[in-house]
Amino acid sequence: MDSIYVLRGRLQEIYGRNSKIFDKALQFILAVVTFSVINHNVGFMKAAASPVASLALAVICTFLPLMVTVVMATVLILAHMFAVSLGTLAVTAIVFLIMYIFYLRLTPKMALIVLLTPLAFVLKIPYVIPIACGLVAAPVSLVAIACGTIVFYMMEYVKKSAAAIEGAGAKGMLTQVANYAKQVFQNKEMWVIIVAFIICFFVVYTLRRQSMDHAWKIAIIAGAIASIIVIAVGDIALGVHTSYGALIGGSIAAVGIGLVLELFFFTVDYARSENLQFEDDEYYYYVKAIPKVSISTPEKTVKRINERQETEIINTEEVRRKSGKGQGRNAAAPSQKKAKAPRRPSAKKGPSAKKHDMREVDKMLLTQSLRKDLDLKD
Repeated sequence: MDSIYVLRGRLQEIYGRNSKIFDKALQFILAVVTFSVINHNVGFMKAAASPVASLALAVICTFLPLMVTVVMATVLILAHMFAVSLGTLAVTAIVFLIMYIFYLRLTPKMALIVLLTPLAFVLKIPYVIPIACGLVAAPVSLVAIACGTIVFYMMEYVKKSAAAIEGAGAKGMLTQVANYAKQVFQNKEMWVIIVAFIICFFVVYTLRRQSMDHAWKIAIIAGAIASIIVIAVGDIALGVHTSYGALIGGSIAAVGIGLVLELFFFTVDYARSENLQFEDDEYYYYVKAIPKVSISTPEKTVKRINERQETEIINTEEVRRKSGKGQGRNAAAPSQKKAKAPRRPSAKKGPSAKKHDMREVDKMLLTQSLRKDLDLKD
């Protein structure tokens, strides 16, 4: 586990240094995937369904707030509905208007959940959304979850019934509107899913706020089990045909993603938990303190090793010749210093005079050394 915590710390450090770049990159990817999913499911207008249009819209939305991506996705869906029929466009516009009235008043900052919910349905893992929101969000996020679920089932109905709607023509507009509204708001499967999401969310949200050990893990598993039970009961009671393989597989994926969220948002050491008690004039306080897991990231030390080492070739004869000159000079220096005291003036000048003086000095020095050695007196 230490290596996992170290990896988490390094990822957090990298994200902290380049948070703006990562946020914009993720926003661009989310916008591209959202527009691509819409064009793949309800891409009835060829001009708006082209990859170039999706890429251009994604680039524009990247440099704007995330709410703009939701608005552009709504406009794109309405454009495709207009290509099907005016009745479909009218019903879709009314539904979006109702959703935006509640959405803008209650959850204006939950645009990410509105975008991720239909994508989770497309990826066959919709049960990730209530578990993830129950772990890191507030109950008001349920409005965004319900809006995203309704949008997905609207697109599914139009995708399956587009041929019948287009064949009805303008005369059957009222019939189109009635059938479309009926299919959207009387869809038993959609309402079972919404109820399951609400129950799953509150189970996760309630348990993860408890002071018991491993509260987040218990909340994740309990939420997945609750969603399975609710959907199974709805399938039996209302005759909703649900794929149990997709249900179990999506729940397992939801548990895995929930554990990843726990790793990044709520990593504590239950072995070192403490129960504390305080009191004042009016109350007694019982507090359970659980320390967070914090592992310092090891620093890497880099050692540079020079592979190539230059060698210097020494000419011994040249060294001996130079050292010989140096010794000669050094030997002559002290003799000159000692010779300054007894130096006698000489009238001779030139090289011959210098040689004569040196000889006289050498004789004097030799005489003095012999007298000292033999203890002779003057």
